[in-house]
Amino acid sequence: MRIGIDLGGTKIEIAAIDSDGVFVARERIATPRDYDGTIRAITGLAAGLDARLGRIDRIGIGIPGAVSRRTGEVRNANARFLNGRPFERDLIAALGRPVKVANDADCFALSEAERGEGTVFGAILGTGCGGGVVVEGRLLPGAAAGEWGHNPLPSPDRDETEGPECWCGRRGCIETWVSGTGFARDYRANHGGAASAEAIVAAARSGEAAALAALDRYVERLARALAGVVNVIDPDAIVLGGGMSNVDEIYAPLPAAVRLHVFCAEWSGTIRAPRFGDSSGVRGAAQLWDQSGFEARHV
Repeated sequence: MRIGIDLGGTKIEIAAIDSDGVFVARERIATPRDYDGTIRAITGLAAGLDARLGRIDRIGIGIPGAVSRRTGEVRNANARFLNGRPFERDLIAALGRPVKVANDADCFALSEAERGEGTVFGAILGTGCGGGVVVEGRLLPGAAAGEWGHNPLPSPDRDETEGPECWCGRRGCIETWVSGTGFARDYRANHGGAASAEAIVAAARSGEAAALAALDRYVERLARALAGVVNVIDPDAIVLGGGMSNVDEIYAPLPAAVRLHVFCAEWSGTIRAPRFGDSSGVRGAAQLWDQSGFEARHV
């Protein structure tokens, strides 16, 4: 039995998962907006599982950031209250047991990689944009592995050259274009009026021309961004996660659009939706204990 924890910007999910990958118990709560409250919330969730199932020492957690090898502090987390804090060390002390920590996109990729697939790239397209790489069932270690979202958008046209400002301090990051947030920003910039990504997709399905145009731009930009990944690691499969992975309309045109931009147009990999939806993160966190010798992603 293992415990997986998915620490997200809006929710914390904890689950006890048996050796066959079956959920034995699970719970979700809203993520506190502060560091100490988050530590207390995770400790309380673990105590609740202990009371129901007995103490389980195998705990893995996915976080929206990385851990500095030099300082042990969290870096580059879009849940900014984690940044600069020794989260791994503090959580081990609070729980009184060992913890394996990984980037949340790593956990997603690990959960979604199917047996027999050689190289799998897990692309998160949610509020932000992250990625993880699994090769022959093993996570590719390293702080930068899979972090495609903060590269520049490839082959920008004249209207994309400068690009929107990103929370990381740069401009024109892939995240600012292909995250759900970026999709909504692009619609607003081109057509006026604020709308959520979900509302824009609904409008496109009802035939609204502006929403359809925004969706077309989104697929074309996503294709360029993924083509850069293909050129570097030639994945056998790309699995999309996050809120934009629920947009069924992007899957049919995307493979051909990617091939237009890759160096070798004969790329034969697949692009697919996640098998486990928003449960992938917590599943992958629990699976960290199957990665012998795995340590936290460091920077």
